Amino acid sequence: MTVLSGEARKSIDCRLYPSENNCSLKISGTEQEVLEAAAYHAVSVHSHQDTPQLRQQIRELLQDEHE
Repeated sequence: MTVLSGEARKSIDCRLYPSENNCSLKISGTEQEVLEAAAYHAVSVHSHQDTPQLRQQIRELLQDEHE
C-alpha cells in the first residue's frame, strides 16, 4: 500500500482513559477527521456535551500515529 505524503496521521484510543463502559475504540486519521469522530463518539457513547472545551481536550490528547 502506498501512503500519500501530506498531513500527519493522528490517533486517540479510549482504552487509555477510564470509562464506565470500558470502551476500546481507537480512531485514527487526519487531525480534523479524528477530532470530529472523537467528539461525536464522546457525545453519543460517553454522554459528554460537544463544547469548545471538549474539542480542545480531545485535541490535546491526540497522538502521532506512526506508520
